[in-house]
Amino acid sequence: MKLWGGRFTKETDKLVNNFNASISFDQKFYKQDIQGSIAHAKMLGAAGIISEEESTKIQDGLTSILADIESGKLEITDEYEDIHTFMEATLIERIGDAGKKLHTGRSRNDQVALDMRLYTRDEVKNIDNEVKALMEVILRIIKENVHTYMPGFTHLQKAQPVTVAHHFGAYFEMFKRDRSRLADIYKRMNYCPLGAGALAGTTYPLDREMTAKLLDFYGPTLNSMDSVSDRDYLIEFLNALSTIMMHLSRFSEEICIWNSNEYKFIELDDAYSTGSSIMPQKKNPDIAELVRGKTGRVYGALISLLTTMKGIPLAYNKDMQEDKELSFDAIDTVKGCVSLFKGMIDTMKFNPARMEDSAKKGFTNATDAADYLVKKGVPFRDAHGIVGQLVLLCIDKGIALDDLSLDEYKKISPVFENDIYDAISLKTCVEKRLTLGAPGADVMNKVIAIYDDYMKSSNFPA
Repeated sequence: MKLWGGRFTKETDKLVNNFNASISFDQKFYKQDIQGSIAHAKMLGAAGIISEEESTKIQDGLTSILADIESGKLEITDEYEDIHTFMEATLIERIGDAGKKLHTGRSRNDQVALDMRLYTRDEVKNIDNEVKALMEVILRIIKENVHTYMPGFTHLQKAQPVTVAHHFGAYFEMFKRDRSRLADIYKRMNYCPLGAGALAGTTYPLDREMTAKLLDFYGPTLNSMDSVSDRDYLIEFLNALSTIMMHLSRFSEEICIWNSNEYKFIELDDAYSTGSSIMPQKKNPDIAELVRGKTGRVYGALISLLTTMKGIPLAYNKDMQEDKELSFDAIDTVKGCVSLFKGMIDTMKFNPARMEDSAKKGFTNATDAADYLVKKGVPFRDAHGIVGQLVLLCIDKGIALDDLSLDEYKKISPVFENDIYDAISLKTCVEKRLTLGAPGADVMNKVIAIYDDYMKSSNFPA
């Protein structure tokens, strides 16, 4: 069955038909197609465009189709051009001529626009749930590691001491912004295109406000040409997904570094690691590496859709069919990556002694040594040079600043006294950083309270 063909005198070439067909992938939103059709049928009946009896018959028929697909009793087959054709053919087969009235006042253009918007809206919520679940794990790790010292880095060089709580808090902030973007997209996309027709509306007295309300939209779209040709919401969604993957990829890179033999900051659970086919000692961070690798796949979906849309005139064009496969793949990829990443960090173990030792040996307390001198009246630029000489001495001796004797300190600057050791201890270096957003325990606990409130109150859309 085709939804068109009256003006054609011969069958479509088989290769053309296969090239044109979308049933292999658009069957993914069969639920949304039925959901939209039920709302449309209900509105047609209420508006008197078809009889209430016919409307009820159509709704019941669609409900039965949904139940049979869900139970496996009915299989979606590829003999149809798309999911819309399959649904209408199956409905007519079940309820007869009343099924032929379902498409009254509707085009495949606004139908597919609705289905994709409904599907995307559902997936925006699903992705938000996945990201929130990941943030719950991150917040647990933050709470448990307020006093777990580690080196903070710039340029991949050890810079200043921080805590695991502070480091993971940076990713909490990233994912909080990701959720904000998802909520923003939801609000902007949540308008109903059904009733736009092919591009210019319809002469039937459709109640578009009723349809929008039945489908839980804020209201109907206001321009029928834009309604059927808008893919901005998908581009925005793919951009948000790309940013989520970028954050996951950065996090994955650090997991790979921390898991290396050189660092040994963490140990990944066996359930989230793999081995080597030839080297029996290997325990590889494959989940982190795959997440990092799949980031480019999601980026590709965004660039592909931007490229598809860049030269399309109003209104609907068949090019837009290309929005589905790449979007479906990107959505599934992100959901899988977020879920697996969550499990990986939820089960990994930290090595606090190794992290603290790394912070000490990396001279991360050098800035605090300079600040010590400044507080004793030494100009900062002079203090900077003095501590630089101390670091060179430590490198030559293969020790940390903490291990230098007071005599060695005084040889370079007589200002140093015995209290230098307390001033450059990791505990002091971290705990005295108490500006909002710093790693000190007191301020970190204030931030944790803010995060707790956020997690309790951030309903979607936020």
